[in-house]
Amino acid sequence: MSLSVDSMSEIISTTLFIDSCRINCLTAGNPERLTIVLLHGMKFQAADWQKIGTLQKLAAEGFHAAAVDMPGFGKSPACALDHERVLLGLLAELNLNRVVLVGPSMGGRIALEFALRHPSSIAGLVLVGAVGVDDNRNRLSSITAPTLIVWGGEDRVAPLAHCDLLHTSIAGAKKFIIAGASHPCYLDNPEKWHRELVAFLHELPE
Repeated sequence: MSLSVDSMSEIISTTLFIDSCRINCLTAGNPERLTIVLLHGMKFQAADWQKIGTLQKLAAEGFHAAAVDMPGFGKSPACALDHERVLLGLLAELNLNRVVLVGPSMGGRIALEFALRHPSSIAGLVLVGAVGVDDNRNRLSSITAPTLIVWGGEDRVAPLAHCDLLHTSIAGAKKFIIAGASHPCYLDNPEKWHRELVAFLHELPE
C-alpha cells in the first residue's frame, strides 16, 4: 500500500493491491467511524466525488469515506478480477466489516448485487439512478439493509419506474427525486444530494 496526502483537502490517495489488481482509492475522514464506500458510473471515476465535495462533506460530518476506481476506470488499470472480488478485497485491505455502499448508475448495479450476495457486510445502501434493477427484481425483497434511493427527475438512462420498483420492493426504503436533474443527478445538484445523503447516514443505527 502506498500513500500520498493532499494536505489542503485532507484527502488521502491510496493504492491498494488486490490479487493481480492495482486499485486507486481516495479516503477522507476518521477511519474509526462508519465507512461510506463511493462507487462510480460508467463515464466517471473516484475523483468526481472529490470534485463535487462529497468526500469532504462526509468527513466533515464525522464519517469515513472511501471513493474507489473500479478496474479499467480512473487510475485503476483493467484487470481480471470481477467487481465482487474487488470489493471483497477492498474491505479486507481497509479492515472493514460493514460499510455503506453508494452506487450511481453502473456503480448502482455493483452495489445492489454485492448487497444481495453479502448482506452481512452492508450497513446501508444508497442507489442513485442505478442500472441493472430489472435484472435483479426477483431478489430485491431480500434486501434488509437501510436503503436510500435517489433519482434524477429527468433521468433518460435509468427509468423512474425502476426507482419505484426499488422503493416498493425493499422494505423501509426511502426515495428522493431531484427535480430537473439528469441521470448523474448528484452532479447536477450536489447541494440536494449531500443534504439527503447526510440525513440518511445520520439516521443509521450505530
